[in-house]
Amino acid sequence: METSHLGIIFNKIKKLFRKILKKRNKETETIIQNTEENNMLQETIYDNRELSWLKFNKRVLEEAVDENNPLCERLSFVSIFQSNLDEFLMVRVGSLDAGKDSKVRENKTNMTCQEQLDRIIVKEKKLREKKDEIYLRLMYEMEEYGVKELLYKDLNEDEQDSMKIYFENEIQPFISPQVVGKRQPFPFLRNKEIYAVVELRTKSNNTKIGIIPCNNPVIKRMIPVSSDGRRFMLAEELILHFAGEVFPGYKVISKSLIRILRSAEIDVDDALDDDEKDYRKGVEKVLRTRSRLCPLRMEYTRMMNDSIIEKMCGFLGLTKKQVFHSISPLDLSFLFKVEDLLRNEKYLFYERRVPQQPAMIDRTRPVMEQAREHDLFLSYPYESMKPFIQLLNEAANDPEVVSIKMTLYRLASDSKIVEALVEAAEQGKEVVVLVELRARFDEENNIRWSRQLEDAGCRVIYGLNHMKVHSKLCLITGKRNNKIEYITQIGTGNYNEKTSRIYTDYSLITSSVDIGNEAANVFNHLSMGTTVDETQHLLVAPNCLQNKVLAMIDEEIAKAKEGKEGYVGVKINSLTDKKIIDKLIDAGKAGVKIRMIVRGICCLKAGVAGETDNIRIISIVGRFLEHSRIYIFGKDDPKVYIASADFMTRNTVHRVEVAAPVYDPAIKARIIDDFELFYEDDQKAREQINGIYLPKHGESHINAQEAQYAQAYKNNEIHA
Repeated sequence: METSHLGIIFNKIKKLFRKILKKRNKETETIIQNTEENNMLQETIYDNRELSWLKFNKRVLEEAVDENNPLCERLSFVSIFQSNLDEFLMVRVGSLDAGKDSKVRENKTNMTCQEQLDRIIVKEKKLREKKDEIYLRLMYEMEEYGVKELLYKDLNEDEQDSMKIYFENEIQPFISPQVVGKRQPFPFLRNKEIYAVVELRTKSNNTKIGIIPCNNPVIKRMIPVSSDGRRFMLAEELILHFAGEVFPGYKVISKSLIRILRSAEIDVDDALDDDEKDYRKGVEKVLRTRSRLCPLRMEYTRMMNDSIIEKMCGFLGLTKKQVFHSISPLDLSFLFKVEDLLRNEKYLFYERRVPQQPAMIDRTRPVMEQAREHDLFLSYPYESMKPFIQLLNEAANDPEVVSIKMTLYRLASDSKIVEALVEAAEQGKEVVVLVELRARFDEENNIRWSRQLEDAGCRVIYGLNHMKVHSKLCLITGKRNNKIEYITQIGTGNYNEKTSRIYTDYSLITSSVDIGNEAANVFNHLSMGTTVDETQHLLVAPNCLQNKVLAMIDEEIAKAKEGKEGYVGVKINSLTDKKIIDKLIDAGKAGVKIRMIVRGICCLKAGVAGETDNIRIISIVGRFLEHSRIYIFGKDDPKVYIASADFMTRNTVHRVEVAAPVYDPAIKARIIDDFELFYEDDQKAREQINGIYLPKHGESHINAQEAQYAQAYKNNEIHA
């Protein structure tokens, strides 16, 4: 189809879309007046954590309209945007909602919980509308490849007959409709599930509400209409169409689909009984309550009557401003299956990339042997995690290895890491594993793995009261030539083979005795339920990370005041720690050059005249999730660390985190080169100025992620 013709049709879609949104926009304008006019915040050098996160998710959504991304990958970004938003609402908005009656103000933009909630709703509405518009546009483009989501009215007569038979045989026997009445109380609506809501009129001219659950494991969500499956209906749309047959004896006045989002904010430690003897069983019991927490949002399709919306709000305890109309399907997870229909169309996807053999590791020799000779370094997803798994397997079968100790936060569903630890225990090694059962939304997976590890003879511990263990730390201890030998691994990301292919992370393996001794001290304290008070090499939160970071920034301030070059380079996921933010502001004012790469939340505004002129911040959102954390202090003989901790108060003072110094000159140079490469990126990087993220415009045409993969392939060819 010619581009001009496509544009004409798309403009017609946009006009229709704007017409549909007219009613919604009036409601939005009212909320804007109540929040942005009456509660206008004074402009500061700080940004609000929650509003900053919404800016991040906006950058994710922008990837869906970046035509440099293949069409199916753009579709993925729409789905990722929605899943991100769901989690944000369940966790962060859930937490704010629990404190909405409090007058306590957050420490950067001075907003109460309720003020934050009001401003979130304004931004959220705009983002949802943008998501709907992008979804319509992308699905229109998909029609060129025969892919189309259909409604019943779009089908020809034969197809309608076929879908009617399908509904009667494959769906209707498995749904459980209910009419709400005196003896049929309003049912519990499950989190994130879709329901058909039908306004019914009785023979006596009374109005009732009928509800049909649409999620059922035996009901296929994508129902093929064409033989190749590219033309399809969603099960909930088919159920909604035949709602009249589901409620015989009633007249259908109106009908819509709805989806409820509930809070997931639950403090496991606070919820546990003081006399709970089995921590794991206690966590399981608490988790069962999470699915029933209070509703935060209701989304609906079609145009529900105001009276029905009011009734639903009454049943669910929601206000009307917590209700959102959606033009796109309520759950976009099916888009990944849509992409599967087009896998043979290679040009609709990113070029296939495979993690390569790490440049520093000789595949023909044992990894433990190489680690004794010099420090080793892995960079995911460009390099494979397999050498680390090989290291664990070698340790499991090495007669001179005495113990393996490890912290586990998130694991793959089919974990080779766990297999290696189980093998070590079966070989008679002491295996001590700290499994963090409170890793949000991975709790059940971690409970399952903790059982398997215990059954294999590993000693499993569960961390500290009211403090998650988020460090990525592994210690292999042996006795060789009558001397204690340590091989320590410190990472920036989880021991998860699946995410190591899509998250960017670093992994350092060292035989340094100094680092090994401090890692052993960390594990000893964790086993006793305490935290480390002092370190010389590692930075270990909660007691020895924030203070040491502040001290190193002070060193750079002192250099600047002496007329020397002061420099701080940081790559993290989020920046919220006000002590560190204020110290960075002081450093910038003192003349220290500060360069930051902050993927997500960033509560510091860069480039504010007279305040943060010397601070430059970029964010990179691309094919891979930027996850590695780097701290660099100084230009001449810089101190370089890789870390599990972001600069968030929850990480720096409320969790156990570990940052490792990089002493090997070659590894240090490589990390600094990577950092500089990110700043050269003018394809996926956006520069933040005064809280606004703008695309970088340059002539280098560098995509840092693609450049790192290209280098990994080149290194592999050289060392093959």
